[in-house]
Amino acid sequence: MAKKSMIARDRQRTQIVARFSAKRAALKAVINDRSASAEQIDEAMQKLQKLPRDASPSRQQRRCRVSGRPHAVYRKFGLSRNKLREAVMRGDVPGVVKASW
Repeated sequence: MAKKSMIARDRQRTQIVARFSAKRAALKAVINDRSASAEQIDEAMQKLQKLPRDASPSRQQRRCRVSGRPHAVYRKFGLSRNKLREAVMRGDVPGVVKASW
């Protein structure tokens, strides 16, 4: 089980990303716009850098929904490899069976 503080920190990052997503998208659009002047692009870059670090989606960590484990999390299921294996053994995941040959 992951530390409660780490799970809470990641939840807070998710909220910050959602709050600043529109502003980041607008600034990114100005930066990537070919017709914008150099001054506009520089100003947009300055504003983008002034945003909180946690506003960047790349700082979010994918975590297991059950245990909060940050590593080896399958995107399709939202579970870590350990909890996915347990769920498959119980038969909670339809269409997934343990391989044997």
